[in-house]
Amino acid sequence: MDLVLGIAVYVFIWWIVLFAVLPFGVRTQHEEGHVVPGTPESAPAQQRMLRVFLINTVVATIVFAIVYVVITYRLITVDSFPYP
Repeated sequence: MDLVLGIAVYVFIWWIVLFAVLPFGVRTQHEEGHVVPGTPESAPAQQRMLRVFLINTVVATIVFAIVYVVITYRLITVDSFPYP
């Protein structure tokens, strides 16, 4: 895998994993008991984006490492899938 493809795959994985990591540990304003006027009850009580980005980066790096190994060592190839 060349550098440009590696960066592109990592960025793609990072964005996909972000949507899975976003709800980790979120407490809504309704759960906290204090709803700011003009916001929905389901809005987060506190923004913790740095924490989310750090967790996301760690998880995305692990997923990328697995994808890198699979691609580099050809653990899964096109021939691995049965044709209809």
